[in-house]
Amino acid sequence: MTELTGQPSAVEAAANIRTVETFLDALRDDDLDTAAAALAEDVVYQNVGMPTIYGRSATVAVFRRLSGRGTFDVKTHRIAADGSAVLTERTDALTFGPLRLQFWVCGVFEVHHGRITLWRDYFDFFDMFKATLRAVAATVFPALRPTF
Repeated sequence: MTELTGQPSAVEAAANIRTVETFLDALRDDDLDTAAAALAEDVVYQNVGMPTIYGRSATVAVFRRLSGRGTFDVKTHRIAADGSAVLTERTDALTFGPLRLQFWVCGVFEVHHGRITLWRDYFDFFDMFKATLRAVAATVFPALRPTF
């Protein structure tokens, strides 16, 4: 915080961006210990339109269930911070065997004291439906399989 304004400094905003990048990279790498370390104990995880998940252990449990059954990948197109808020525009991919669902996501993270306290993702359900159809079609026509 700057002493005069009480607002987070550019250095703090950059550190908050690094926290989010480290978290997303850890999820991609299936490094759930590093991902968990980036989350506050009382984190709130929201995929808008789906049930909210409360707490670090419940949030990490979602990815533990995926581990070994599928993979998560991410390509960040844009990332910006305004104080404790970090905004991401990215493409996420979930792969289950031959099925790769790739879809656009806008994420809002709040970072306090180096830990993510809020993770809220917005995505279009129709886009997710199209990604599912494309993934199924790609099992027959591999050229349709999406890549970053």
